[in-house]
Amino acid sequence: MRTAYTADQIRAAEHVLMARLPEGSLMRRAASGLATVSAALLPMVYGSRVLLLVGSGDNGGDALYAGMLLARRGARVEAILAGTRTHEAGLEAFRLAGGRVVGPEAVDRADLSFVDLVLDGLVGIGVTGALREPYAGLVRAVNAAPVPVVAVDVPSGVDASTGRVPGTAIEAQVTVTMGAYKAGLLVDPGAAHAGVVELVDIGLGPYLPDPDVVVLTPEDVAELLPRPSNESDKYRRGVLGVAAGSVQYTGAAVLTVGGALRAGAGMVRYAGQSAPVGQVRAHWPEAVITELDRPSIGEVGRVQAWVLGPGLGTDDWAHELARSVLASDVPVLIDADALTLVARDRSLLRRTAPVLITPHAGELARLTRADRDQIEAARLEHAHRAATELGVTVLLKGSTTVVAEQHRPARVNRTGTSWLATGGTGDVLSGVAGALLAQGLGCYEAGSCGAYLHGLAGRIAAHGAPLTAADVVAEIPSAIRTVRGEPRSTT
Repeated sequence: MRTAYTADQIRAAEHVLMARLPEGSLMRRAASGLATVSAALLPMVYGSRVLLLVGSGDNGGDALYAGMLLARRGARVEAILAGTRTHEAGLEAFRLAGGRVVGPEAVDRADLSFVDLVLDGLVGIGVTGALREPYAGLVRAVNAAPVPVVAVDVPSGVDASTGRVPGTAIEAQVTVTMGAYKAGLLVDPGAAHAGVVELVDIGLGPYLPDPDVVVLTPEDVAELLPRPSNESDKYRRGVLGVAAGSVQYTGAAVLTVGGALRAGAGMVRYAGQSAPVGQVRAHWPEAVITELDRPSIGEVGRVQAWVLGPGLGTDDWAHELARSVLASDVPVLIDADALTLVARDRSLLRRTAPVLITPHAGELARLTRADRDQIEAARLEHAHRAATELGVTVLLKGSTTVVAEQHRPARVNRTGTSWLATGGTGDVLSGVAGALLAQGLGCYEAGSCGAYLHGLAGRIAAHGAPLTAADVVAEIPSAIRTVRGEPRSTT
């Protein structure tokens, strides 16, 4: 499991560790790791040209010491001192190694065209607001130039704790982060600026608290996924109810049921009107179908969990069916149109059984009376807030999927691909996560494992090209085999 922390948590751990070490040794550890990663990005260190952007804080010191190490190996290293003060010991060491200090004019495009690498050491994890001049101007110039950038600890302009980007920010190809992952490096929009994140171990581990954010590994997911035993039957493997689809959106029912079946539900009981019933029956003869003549699940039979909402519609019939499903005593995953119904009628959420909601930013905005752009800019904050206010588990979909539950660290999923931004893939996710609920996982685990498998299935299906939601359904078993380390079928 990859763990990540806020800036305050990192600084507190650094303070304890520094008190136990000789002065300057922690910075030298960081600089050594930074120089090693930077050197690996250069075609050849000797004779290469490296430009340091040096701010007033410790990140600037890290950059100077790393520049010193590169200069000792024969690189031509120059530093722009952009801050009101400079790390004196680092600057002295840099100059003694042959490093040169140059003026801000060195970042015009003509000069940067000859630079092999830029090290961004302008600001560190303590900065939360928009960059001011001259930092903002330097960042704009570097971003506009065809030169690779390595960010020191966090790209300048990215909030290390939240991933917010309130103004201009460095667009790094690699971020070398010190001691522990910062939460803002794993969540968009900050993650999009960080590039590949390389962790340098400087000994912080024993001094860190419980993490603020976690990212599941394949091994974590494999351990959590249910696996049938020799005594399993279709009922013990979990029965999922699906209330989805309508005359207008018959495909939503097909995709949701397909996602659930492929994710291992022992049985799927589908309940819907005649139009989606016909489509589900044609595509998935394995499903047990109840054609509803009224909006009630009274005749459906026993299930271990429900998926409610994909393509359901938002009329009175849909509202009454949602009320019937939510009156049950089993976990319910609420998605799509059912989220709109809940946004209109919060009384639907008055239940004691667990609820997992799977909104995108617009749907969460309606649920919480927030601004969509604000949610996109601070996904961690708004997912946690919604989980607390609504008393549910939140799976916030988007470029970074965030699963939040009150009093637990957010789980961030990054297995997806931009090719998943196509109609119907959210319905598949609902089916996958719903199947895991029916198989006995809690909302927190079902949401995070479901997001992982869905994103991985999307990558497998896309393979660098467009996909359809049905392609994702087909690759869910491949995703499960992948996380379990089992070979994919070649037939």
